[in-house]
Amino acid sequence: MSANEPTQVVEYAPPTGSPLGTNNYFKYASLLVLPILRALTKRDWRGAENIPKSGPVIVVSNHISYADPLVFAHFLFKNGRAPRFLGKASVFRVPVIGRIIAGSGQVPVERESESASQALVHAIAFLKSGHCLGVYPEGTLTRDPQTWPMKAKTGIARLAIITQVPVVPCAQWGAQELLPTYGKRLKLFPRTQVHVWAGPALSFKKWEGRENDPIALEEATAYVMSAITRLLEEMRGAKAPAEIFDPHNSALPRIGNFKKKRDE
Repeated sequence: MSANEPTQVVEYAPPTGSPLGTNNYFKYASLLVLPILRALTKRDWRGAENIPKSGPVIVVSNHISYADPLVFAHFLFKNGRAPRFLGKASVFRVPVIGRIIAGSGQVPVERESESASQALVHAIAFLKSGHCLGVYPEGTLTRDPQTWPMKAKTGIARLAIITQVPVVPCAQWGAQELLPTYGKRLKLFPRTQVHVWAGPALSFKKWEGRENDPIALEEATAYVMSAITRLLEEMRGAKAPAEIFDPHNSALPRIGNFKKKRDE
């Protein structure tokens, strides 16, 4: 564990309450945050029937704004599941907000560090307990110039292959208008149209037992991102670029504000 990583006792108890997975912190946060989201957004939600009402499930989505987790959690919460996310550790250090996030069951992860591998351990434990786990496969905000999904990390593939639980692909759009990429000022008026669509669950049976096979991981990761991209294409009424943006072939930083150059 990094010396700066927030210390937290992670609770893996089976989910309870309604929506499933709710605890007191989640309830208090929803009483504060949901009225704000309703005041600031108009919501186009589709495919909620694809999210199981109980049992372990991984929900995955593209990542376009700091507002994504709130918009996505709102969609899941109002459709019966209080999700668990593995989030960047710096957010957990913010006074008050960090305590609420941690108390609601979310887990800090130090990205690009030796302790980042613990994310897989936490994720497996949550799923074994029957939770809904939210994952952004790209690991950070997309660097694609037109905000299309970029090539993702293979962590989601490894997790899905190991656990063999349903993986529900979701796409979202509009959050980048509510809160611009790496912006800190919410758009207050007029209300922003935000879209969250969920597609049919994906199966990873084809790659069962191959969680350490680099070829299988690349194939399974592409499978996930293709499903997300197809939903987003329908949502945006446009076609994604044939060449997927690969952050490894870019001079942009791997994490953090990609508007700043790597060597700044």
